[in-house]
Amino acid sequence: MIYSFQGYIPVVHNSSFVHPLAAVTGNVIIGKNCYIGPGAAIRGDWGQIILEDGVNVQENCTIHMFPGKSITLKESAHVGHGAVIHGANLGKNCLIGMNTVIMDDAEIGDESIVGAMAFVKAETKIPKRSLVVGNPAKIVKQVSDEMIAWKTKGTQLYQQLPADCYSTLKEVEPLRKVPADRKLQDDVYKTLRETFSKK
Repeated sequence: MIYSFQGYIPVVHNSSFVHPLAAVTGNVIIGKNCYIGPGAAIRGDWGQIILEDGVNVQENCTIHMFPGKSITLKESAHVGHGAVIHGANLGKNCLIGMNTVIMDDAEIGDESIVGAMAFVKAETKIPKRSLVVGNPAKIVKQVSDEMIAWKTKGTQLYQQLPADCYSTLKEVEPLRKVPADRKLQDDVYKTLRETFSKK
């Protein structure tokens, strides 16, 4: 669902995918290979929202701001399920965990990881490569090369997802029984703990 508001029409690159059950409104600019999941609300009614190339905004996320503010989610920013970004700017290749809340005028540095359910207070400045957790959120350590490599691989799955959605996603009637030849999906990505426990 894509809506104009006060004459502002969202701009979405044709390589990006906005799920039909997401809502994108007003002064929103979405770059290349972005994924916007069902239930996401990106409201550019009171200010501009820019999603640079390769950003994903997953299911049930909200992106909004106070009037007159403009925000940017930089290239390859990764916003996990249920997160709220209210008037904050996200750095390049950062990870925002599920159900995190990031408040107005906060700045998340490049390649930082904000843990699930963290609360980042207004005007907080998080330096690049920081691992942030808690309520209120605190920096607990620096993000290692291994951690950011793990994050980058996960984001690449989301950058492929728009093309996969365009080629295979379609509305259907459900099956009434499980087919005998139904296969499980490939195990192409593991949790951070699984990734490091095998080394």
